[in-house]
Amino acid sequence: MPVARPRASLLLLAYLAFVSLGLPDGLIGVGWPSMRRDLGVPTEAVGLLLFAGTTGYLTSSVLAGFTLARLGVGRLLAVSTLLASLALTGYASAPHLTMLIGCALVLGLGSGAIDSGLNAYAAGAFGPRHMNWMHAFFGLGVAIGPLIMTGVLSAGLSWRWGYGSVAAAQLALALAFALTVRAWRDRGPAAASAPALPGGGPDTTTPVPAVAPTLAPVRVRDTLRLPAAWLGALAFAVYVAIEVAAGLWAFLLLTEGRGVSAAVAGGAVSAYWGSLFVGRVVQGVVAERLGTAGILRGSLLGMAVGAALVAVPGPAWLAVAGLVVIGFAAAPVFPLLTLTTAERVGAAHADRVIGLQIGAAGLGAALVPAGVGVLISRTSVEALGPALLVLAVVLLIVHATGTRRPPSVA
Repeated sequence: MPVARPRASLLLLAYLAFVSLGLPDGLIGVGWPSMRRDLGVPTEAVGLLLFAGTTGYLTSSVLAGFTLARLGVGRLLAVSTLLASLALTGYASAPHLTMLIGCALVLGLGSGAIDSGLNAYAAGAFGPRHMNWMHAFFGLGVAIGPLIMTGVLSAGLSWRWGYGSVAAAQLALALAFALTVRAWRDRGPAAASAPALPGGGPDTTTPVPAVAPTLAPVRVRDTLRLPAAWLGALAFAVYVAIEVAAGLWAFLLLTEGRGVSAAVAGGAVSAYWGSLFVGRVVQGVVAERLGTAGILRGSLLGMAVGAALVAVPGPAWLAVAGLVVIGFAAAPVFPLLTLTTAERVGAAHADRVIGLQIGAAGLGAALVPAGVGVLISRTSVEALGPALLVLAVVLLIVHATGTRRPPSVA
């Protein structure tokens, strides 16, 4: 039997929600120089905003996984999106840095809950294609954010208008979630049957998510005792660390280590992020047809190959090729690891573990790339490639260990 399609309205809202998650990340990069001048703060003060936002994100993403069954995903998304809208409105009207820090914390709380809640829902209702495409829309949001702020500043308006416009869009999205609360209760569409292979038979390689509402409740401590839960969280932390570290330090490697111009290096970094976006669009279709297990293994190996190309001393084009390979190979890893969570820990634990995984991803993005920066500063910029390669090998080992599901997992 073919997979029943998710409701188009919910799918559209999920895509728009992930666009909205990426928008604020894109705003601050372009807007911060103007923001710090208006507020009279030093450049490094942005670190306080990032720390507050990360704290809120980690807190809410973990808690959302444990409270999702009680609140319902529709209510969680409506409230969290409203919270993000209020935080962005605070950004637009903040008279001083202290208020901005508070708003960053609230924005992190809202964003973490949206991320965790939607990933938990999608793991039970969307197939591999839509799961990948949903995450691709996050990259689209990150790309649109700088364009919004650039347009605002180019028009001679204050940076506050950039945040205000995104706050209005978030408010409209919160209203849409509120009006569709009941529709989010059913996770059955993608779980109704196994996907069909081109020959007509069921595809047993693609996980069929369980319908969460029919599951008996389990104790929180039972979830926390699962080794696979913590291995999954570690896999997410390492994966995101690779993704962020490669994008963060590639420019420095290419300019200072491989002697290319800033313009060429900037284009190469754009190509890296572009390959991540294109990879999610393309491999979403491939994963749905061929099954997730093989695609995941191939993607993790591809990340290691790309990291090895970056690590090899040589001409700049070799490092650029390695970055593009990392980006394209990494594209389906986050969404497919999320999609297969129930396979590793059991459907009754899946929502909670997805929350842990999203929180671990945020922690990995915050800590490991900073550690790679310290390593580079104490050795040389050429340390980036070996660091990425070590992380890629660790990810392969963690994933292989975590997919050995014990018989007790149900």
